Amino acid sequence: MYNEIDLDKIDINSEPPEKEPDRQYYFMAKCRKWVKDFEQKNGRLPKAFVLNMGCQMNARDSEKLKGILLQMGMEAAEDETADLVLYNTCTVRDNANQKVYGRLGYLQTLKKKNSHMKIALCGCMMQEPEAVERIRKTYGFVDLIFGTHNIFKLAELFFQCLVDSAMVVDVWDSTDKSVEQLPTERKYFFKSGVNIMYGCDNFCSYCIVPYVRGRERSRPSKEILKEIRELAKDGVKEVMLLGQNVNSYGKNLAQEQICFGQLLRQVNEIEGIRRIRFMTSHPKDLSEDLIAAMRDCEKVCRHLHLPLQSGSSRILKLMNRRYTKEQYLELVERIRQAMPDISLTTDIIVGFPGETEEDFLETLDVVRKVRFDSAFTFLYSKRTGTPAASMEEQVPQELVKDRFDRLLKEVQRISSQVCMRDAKTVQKVLVEDENDHQKGYVSGRLSNNLLVHFPGDASLIGQIVPVELVEAKGFYYIGRQQSGSDAG
Repeated sequence: MYNEIDLDKIDINSEPPEKEPDRQYYFMAKCRKWVKDFEQKNGRLPKAFVLNMGCQMNARDSEKLKGILLQMGMEAAEDETADLVLYNTCTVRDNANQKVYGRLGYLQTLKKKNSHMKIALCGCMMQEPEAVERIRKTYGFVDLIFGTHNIFKLAELFFQCLVDSAMVVDVWDSTDKSVEQLPTERKYFFKSGVNIMYGCDNFCSYCIVPYVRGRERSRPSKEILKEIRELAKDGVKEVMLLGQNVNSYGKNLAQEQICFGQLLRQVNEIEGIRRIRFMTSHPKDLSEDLIAAMRDCEKVCRHLHLPLQSGSSRILKLMNRRYTKEQYLELVERIRQAMPDISLTTDIIVGFPGETEEDFLETLDVVRKVRFDSAFTFLYSKRTGTPAASMEEQVPQELVKDRFDRLLKEVQRISSQVCMRDAKTVQKVLVEDENDHQKGYVSGRLSNNLLVHFPGDASLIGQIVPVELVEAKGFYYIGRQQSGSDAG
């Protein structure tokens, strides 16, 4: 939609529209006038730098933020020596907040050298009243603060910054709005994330996400399918369907009855799309219908990220995960019966409050039985504002570290074996980049998300090519391209 809008034809002297996204295009046009004035005065375009500090949903939001700024006429900067620095923050762990505070000190130094500089903060951290209050008091040089619910308002809020001398703060507690029809600057021309829902209703006891992202809100399937069709027309071959818990998609949609499995089947029918991924899945909501849809839809990649968090049913209950060790293992068995070639990855937290050695051994038992392709392992860290932070029996750090090292060693041992299973076969690889470490090589991903490096040049980027997996290196392959490209 936004490709059809000519900002120069918008009457910026009229009153701003009330309807979205028309209102934001109006403010993009207003900001473009400021950009032209800046260029005339300074002999250059103003530069903008956007730093994504969070998850895949944050990354998708950052692509929108960059798209809006470029549509306004600003030039992309490579680092913080820019006229606008925008941090899209994360707050899953406390150290993510501390990282932002540390970088703000650096930005203050830069701002003293650049009188034009504006500093903006958005994302999950800004949904925390305590964080916003600290920034107000200690980092008064910040110009703009907004949260997760009104990312789409960047142009309007930036224009307000240009007009007002005081810090602009616009953080919403919640919203029922979904404004997606805005400019986007994708990192890759051949693949894209697509938000299918926002928020989370699970309230795991260690997690701050439901408090900062809000309750679950699903987008109507009609909107999602329209966006994906437009992406396909624009050359996108792979889409990643994004949500905090995609398995519960559709549960709160009043205007239609649809589940995630049905949505997958509809996306699978879109011409031009060759690969479908999704993230993240909660085990408690992974239905038989979804397993069947994954099995039946040839475009759905053979990779499932299924967070375990703990192998102890007792700890899982304390985590409010709403499944047991036995239920998780039974689910894995059903998934593998339907798709023997599926690649399973997971998240595991070590050292949750009250975890005993026996609980930890239960986790190791699940790791050995499931044999994950890979696992993201985390040391439990107390997150202020979550129920787990006030739980008794916090595990001593030296014990947590010992368990973490033992788990990591076992995960890596198993992963290196599992990831060798396709050696000496020919597989389809979506080429993503030129290899940074080996000149004359490119890197791409298999359907199961494993990396492959093989001889090639930039002309292959964005193509799906057959590659013989010559040598398994534990967590990636060295390959050799076979004849043909973009073959199915």
